[in-house]
Amino acid sequence: MHPGIPTGVHVVLERNGEVLMMRRAGTGFFDGLYSLPGGHVEPGESLRAAAVRELSEETGVRVRPDTLEMLGVVHRLSDTNRIDFFLGAPVWQGEPLIRERDKCDAMGWFGRHALPDSTVDYVRAALSRVDERWILELGWG
Repeated sequence: MHPGIPTGVHVVLERNGEVLMMRRAGTGFFDGLYSLPGGHVEPGESLRAAAVRELSEETGVRVRPDTLEMLGVVHRLSDTNRIDFFLGAPVWQGEPLIRERDKCDAMGWFGRHALPDSTVDYVRAALSRVDERWILELGWG
């Protein structure tokens, strides 16, 4: 038997050269650190469907799955072996709001090179990439 690898999806919303970041709170996982909207891909759910769902749940922003663009992948060794997909949303509807106050206590727009000091390390590494396609492997030694 092969254990499953937790799979995450992160959505990059950009406006006027800045990226939407959310500060995690009350989750027990990276609390106090800024990250992107996103979360775990549920069983039977595609990456794009998970991105659409998480973005709506966390920010109220609506996006069509067919407009999401693959930016890159982070394969990381954290508390376990994890894979995180980063998708760009060049077109969306709505104004981002904090919709899950039990999981997020701040939200803001930041330049890729002016992220808060308290940004999740692998998210910072991913946002520093400007290549057309990329894969990062982090924490493996």
